[in-house]
Amino acid sequence: MSTNTSKYSHLPVTVEKSIPVSFDLGNLAVFDSIPIDKEAFDSSNPTRENHIKQVTRDNVQLLINQLLSQPIKNTTDSSKSTISLIQLPEPTTELPREKPLPKPKQPTKWEQFAARKGIKSKTKEGKKVYDEASGEWVQKWGYKGSNKKVESDWCVEIDEKLPTNEDGLIDPRTLNRQERKRLIKKNDLQHKRNLKNRAGAP
Repeated sequence: MSTNTSKYSHLPVTVEKSIPVSFDLGNLAVFDSIPIDKEAFDSSNPTRENHIKQVTRDNVQLLINQLLSQPIKNTTDSSKSTISLIQLPEPTTELPREKPLPKPKQPTKWEQFAARKGIKSKTKEGKKVYDEASGEWVQKWGYKGSNKKVESDWCVEIDEKLPTNEDGLIDPRTLNRQERKRLIKKNDLQHKRNLKNRAGAP
């Protein structure tokens, strides 16, 4: 046993305070309302450190006493050892944020343009659409999305306005697949430009 531990081992577990302390067990906090003795905490006082340790020890002892009065739950870990856990109540004290508030993102070129022109953003629609053929709700985009329906149909309607090959023929499935890949590439490029613009903004 170390010297510091043996020094306080004889002290009782019950602590009397002239003014009762308050607890926030959810945050493992003790609030001591006893007025501070200026002389006892003065840096020129040779017993200052001992006084601080004694006050700290008493308040920690009070906290431990309160924790041991809380419900205890026994559980078993992977090595089949029994562990006793104290169930803490919800915290009652609001603590400050650990990290600063996130800085607002710089608007993209489109957002700046929309603000100048007074263009309002469209309301978000659902991610699914009803497929009358199957009688089910399917994704609009992505895997098995309804935007790929043309590619899997055995019979599709040809739009006469679309360009044809040298034989005057056209495959809407191929065009649909090419257009989808073009839009993906375009959106990816625009996303990279937006990130670059935000990074270079003052």
